[in-house]
Amino acid sequence: MEDERTYAYANAMKGGEGPHSYAQNSNYQRGVVEAAKEKIIEAVANHLDIKTLSASLNQVCVADLGCSTGPNTFISVQNIIEAIQHKYISKGLNTQIPEFLVFFNDHVSNDFNTLYKSLPPHRQYFAAGVPGSFHGVLFPKASLHFIHSSYALQWLSKVPLDVIDEGSPAWNKGRIFYTNAPKEVVEAFATQFAKDMESFLIARAQELVIGGLLALFTPAIPDVMSNSDTFTGTELDLLGSCLMDMAKVGLVSEAKVDAFNFPAYFTTPKELKALIERNGHFSFERMEILNNQKKHFTLRNPSMSSLSLRATLGGLLEKQFGNEIMDELFNRYSKKVAGSSFFLKPETEKTMVLFVLLKRNN
Repeated sequence: MEDERTYAYANAMKGGEGPHSYAQNSNYQRGVVEAAKEKIIEAVANHLDIKTLSASLNQVCVADLGCSTGPNTFISVQNIIEAIQHKYISKGLNTQIPEFLVFFNDHVSNDFNTLYKSLPPHRQYFAAGVPGSFHGVLFPKASLHFIHSSYALQWLSKVPLDVIDEGSPAWNKGRIFYTNAPKEVVEAFATQFAKDMESFLIARAQELVIGGLLALFTPAIPDVMSNSDTFTGTELDLLGSCLMDMAKVGLVSEAKVDAFNFPAYFTTPKELKALIERNGHFSFERMEILNNQKKHFTLRNPSMSSLSLRATLGGLLEKQFGNEIMDELFNRYSKKVAGSSFFLKPETEKTMVLFVLLKRNN
């Protein structure tokens, strides 16, 4: 039986609509969604064969995997629907535009109540929530025509067991991420990511109709770059050092810090392409770097950096350490960001967002 600690990390995003919620602090992810609009339009126009859509039911099924809460998921879905509608109109099929059914998916611990409350009142689709991990099958066979996922694939299904095992060479003592860790730790995370991608792609291959599209937007690092040179890696290093500082003065348990790792992995283009090609169920239509809108990248301000990180990772931290230390932890984190020259230089941020478009083949 799997160690239950590996499943303690499902609810990463902070729910609700308060000042620390993901819904109020996902501006950077919003930039990804807006920059992705052109890619979605091109994907539908050039790669979606509307003959594959269900003529008998006159219905197109779209899924957004890892939807979280907040407005970003609705913008993505609306972009997809408008692109498909435009394709019908461009083909002179105005009277044959189908109805749309959209499935919003995330972990069972996601704040679906907040999501449902913020559904657009004049939406052009029927909506349903599908709780569960996208690392497994979520929908009936050949039931979806378009699957979308933005800024979610970096999350692992679980923390690799080796990195929280004191007897393992990959034990990640004193760190909460694999940045600046021994190669055994990095390899453990990379191996888990490969397993998760295999599971993800096998599931999507079952759910998509032949010719259906899978559009992925995922953070990545260049092929020749280390996570140590990224904002995310540096952020998590600083946050981990704050936890260790608090452990030294008895504010948190050092054993709890050693047992805690963020279940995330930032792939490279070469690595991701190899994993997809190994799967064999999809044809590669496109892979390119998304030109994200820099106006949304506000994390260089210490306060904004703290709010964003707390909204994204607060659920995990609260589960491990309790809510009572959050203010102290992120106050310390803000001070360390303010004293770090790394965050004051925009040119130091080399993390990219990859756009990957796959088509379900025969």
